[in-house]
Amino acid sequence: MRIELATEPGDPERPNEDYASVALPASGQGGTLVLLDGVTPPTGTVGCLHSVPWFTARLGGALGELSVSRPDLTLPEILTEAISRTADAHRDTCDLSHPRTPQATVVLARWDPERVAYLVLSDSALLVAGPGGEVEPVLDRRLDELPAAVRELRDAVRALPRGSAERQALGREYAAAVEALRNAEGGFYTAAADPTAAARAVTGELPRSAVTALAALTDGAGRWVETFQEGDWTDCFALLRKDGPRGLVERVRKLETADPDGAVYPRGKRHDDAAVVYAEL
Repeated sequence: MRIELATEPGDPERPNEDYASVALPASGQGGTLVLLDGVTPPTGTVGCLHSVPWFTARLGGALGELSVSRPDLTLPEILTEAISRTADAHRDTCDLSHPRTPQATVVLARWDPERVAYLVLSDSALLVAGPGGEVEPVLDRRLDELPAAVRELRDAVRALPRGSAERQALGREYAAAVEALRNAEGGFYTAAADPTAAARAVTGELPRSAVTALAALTDGAGRWVETFQEGDWTDCFALLRKDGPRGLVERVRKLETADPDGAVYPRGKRHDDAAVVYAEL
């Protein structure tokens, strides 16, 4: 079994808000992986005393423990319990109803000798490789399918000069429009303080014989495909198999550095936190 993991902050002056872990509790007969991408809140009040890395560490730790210790629970049930545990840890000190309360995207996968189960919530990606070399991406597309008016507002922000007052003002308007759709009907969902979000995840199960390897990527690493269009998800998986997670993150950083202001490849941040887990089963 080959397991590799890499993560790197988008800005060395800021804490990395991604979280990644792998556990192999069954002596090579099974395992679990967890990948979270903490959501950086807009400037302003967030209703919480705790940082996004605090939240992702709590949620990720709960997901890892439960996915190992409770094989009787489905992955949505595990995410439900993990969200509840994390919320209980700061319910008495923080306003968990605030729309900017700490939250994260989730990729969770668990395998044993018979099956591989998976869960994806929001815009991190899970890649599933089969015995014939085929690669199937498991994606939650709701963030890409926001109302046309919101997507047009995003494109207008990215067309303005980085650092300009106009971009900052329009950026605040865009952030508010997206925030109104977060964890709301017709919008998209993340793991925050409401455990019912777990029921909104993309889930599935495959025979263990149909899966040879898995890769989980936060969107900062997935930029290689989705922003810079260097290849499709099959190409990305081949790169991971050859050069590992660190190789993919390094390639993304080179592409970002070559287009620092997003003139050719528009994006919200010059560099984003990036995390990748690669597991050959």
